[in-house]
Amino acid sequence: MPKNNEEWMTLSQAASLLGVHASTVRLWSNKGWIPVHRTPGKHRRFLRSEIELWAKAAGRSSAIEPENIIQLALRRIRIQIREGYLENEPWYQRLDEESRAQYQQSGRVLVQGLTSYLSAHGEDAMAEARSLGYEYASRGARSDLSSVEATRAFLFFRNALLEAMIAVYREAKISSGAAWGELLSKVLAFTDQILVTLLETYQRRDAELP
Repeated sequence: MPKNNEEWMTLSQAASLLGVHASTVRLWSNKGWIPVHRTPGKHRRFLRSEIELWAKAAGRSSAIEPENIIQLALRRIRIQIREGYLENEPWYQRLDEESRAQYQQSGRVLVQGLTSYLSAHGEDAMAEARSLGYEYASRGARSDLSSVEATRAFLFFRNALLEAMIAVYREAKISSGAAWGELLSKVLAFTDQILVTLLETYQRRDAELP
């Protein structure tokens, strides 16, 4: 049991100590990644000594803030575009300038959607993925892409997202297998639902064609 003279911190105080946003600490505590206690009123409380020890042992840093994950993912996508990876994609070569500009924003939309998904629960979480799946399908249809081409377009950005997430965890020196496993499980569940919705939308569209 903690000693009476030990310093307790609120959620916002723990976040300030760790240099991350309060929502990040809330997510970590929900996942059991960070030591947390509950008051009789169910409020989160953190022991300063435990948080300082946890931060030192885990080697965590602000690199795993959702905002930094977004920036890293977008940076990787911009590098791929600049180095010609996107232009080498056959589906991309078929697009006009307006459609290309829209697809170049797909990475930002995908990573921001994942950030919202990680902080959501249940049906609300999957609704975010289905909304993005419909958006990818609609964009592909407007650009006259087949379902296969639209799928390849989505996978291009999905793979860039996975690479960014893995890089963030490596940079933060997170060695916990549970943390890696849960991250991968979350990302795959999110992107799988997007892909399924994309294909279902194309299927309905094809069925409605004369």
